[in-house]
Amino acid sequence: MRSRQTTCTRLATGLFLAASMLGLAAPSAAQTSSPPSDGILGAMAKSLTGDVYGDPSAWRELSLRDFFSEGWDRAWVSPPPGGGGAPRQGWLNSFDGVFYRLGVATYGYAHDFLENGHQHSGTVQFYLPLNQRFEFRVDLPVVSNRGATGADYETNFGDLQIVGRFLLSESRDVTQSLNVAFRAPTGSTDNVNGVAAITPTYEFWTNWWKGLVIRAGAGFFVPYGHQSIDEVGVRAAFIANLAVGYYFTPHTAVPFGDLVFYLSANLGQTIDGPSTNTVSLTPGFRTHLGGNWYFLGAVEVPVTTAKGFDYQVLGALMKVF
Repeated sequence: MRSRQTTCTRLATGLFLAASMLGLAAPSAAQTSSPPSDGILGAMAKSLTGDVYGDPSAWRELSLRDFFSEGWDRAWVSPPPGGGGAPRQGWLNSFDGVFYRLGVATYGYAHDFLENGHQHSGTVQFYLPLNQRFEFRVDLPVVSNRGATGADYETNFGDLQIVGRFLLSESRDVTQSLNVAFRAPTGSTDNVNGVAAITPTYEFWTNWWKGLVIRAGAGFFVPYGHQSIDEVGVRAAFIANLAVGYYFTPHTAVPFGDLVFYLSANLGQTIDGPSTNTVSLTPGFRTHLGGNWYFLGAVEVPVTTAKGFDYQVLGALMKVF
């Protein structure tokens, strides 16, 4: 138990040191001139409703060194492709790393959920940038299952989640972000929801060579409250993700534009109570259908003895606006 906790701590420390080195390196390529301020409210309005895609030259590199002084009063602008030419996009069941302005609806089917039937889930998410340094994400879930011991299927709203996302640094090749997810116990314990938790994560995205994209991150899932811990039975855990993908087509090759295939690995290791380790692999894809509509698909497969389901099929429809 202690050795696993030590390993988790060392991994988290290593990621933090790597983040610091990457972030402090960004100023070497940063622009020397500063664009005019949009003001706090102006930056919010332009970020949410303005044309953030029409003028790529408006994008500016941001450094970790200038985190508190740069970007808070300027509108977010969609960043350019990475050094290899790959777009900054999100994938199912992987950490984000970068900012977006979009909405996505995801359906999930988990086979043999908790060895008591199957689970059907749906989640609507919105990514809403307010300036170059901050955006928030809202997750609105619905879930249907029989829980761990129930005899009948229960369909209810799941746990609402609001995520504050801070852009630590961004260059052409690398983006880093700090994310803090606040989970509210709005769901039902009958569905193994009703959990209150805070989940801070560090995430990054990279593209140096052709269509190859690597994204990863690590953090901690920290539940709190009697219902979360004593009734639902969740435990604090160290979590980590590593995803690698390759883009094969240009954006304009609809309905197979920006076609990417990837593999995402997720790790969870409890850090209190009985030691439980979970690892899953998720092969997936994403394609541009046209008009900034995207279709995403993936299959998550647990590869450890401890698992909540045999496999989970995911499908999503996304609109970038």
